[in-house]
Amino acid sequence: MSCPSLTRRRPAAVEFLGDLSRAPVGRVQDVAVRPAARLRGDDTLAQFARFVLVGATSTAVYALLFLSLQGVDFTYFSAHVAATVVSSMLANDLHRRLTFRAGERVSWLTAQIEAGGVSFVGLVSTSAALGWLEVAAGSVHPLVQVALVAAVTAFIGLVRFVALRWIFRPTVPRTA
Repeated sequence: MSCPSLTRRRPAAVEFLGDLSRAPVGRVQDVAVRPAARLRGDDTLAQFARFVLVGATSTAVYALLFLSLQGVDFTYFSAHVAATVVSSMLANDLHRRLTFRAGERVSWLTAQIEAGGVSFVGLVSTSAALGWLEVAAGSVHPLVQVALVAAVTAFIGLVRFVALRWIFRPTVPRTA
């Protein structure tokens, strides 16, 4: 590295969590509280961490619904659609309230409509991926299907974060 400022830069984990090596020995509570407090920040990294946590939670809800519905009079596709709709609605509201703290500014319906478009793209993408998997591999274990949906959803989620963070953000009037 030829740029001196790059050699002095703190690692991203230290930037996000703070220097945990300075925490008093035996103070496990302090070590747990510091990342939680950091997670409440309004910077991009804190929002992204909250976005990932909400995404992981809604993906877990998707997996539970998908696996439980698939055994009950649902084909894999109808279970996928039902689980996607429910988990997407949950994720949209959690992102509105927790990730972007827009609960006061953005209504539930507005959040569902704005993020619903991206969710629909995700539904089409994951459905296409599941269809491709069925054609390419035939019958596979449902956990393989869930893993494929999780991978496609992670990519769509990254695009969604960028859209919600920088494209759909409210405009702030400039003062002269």
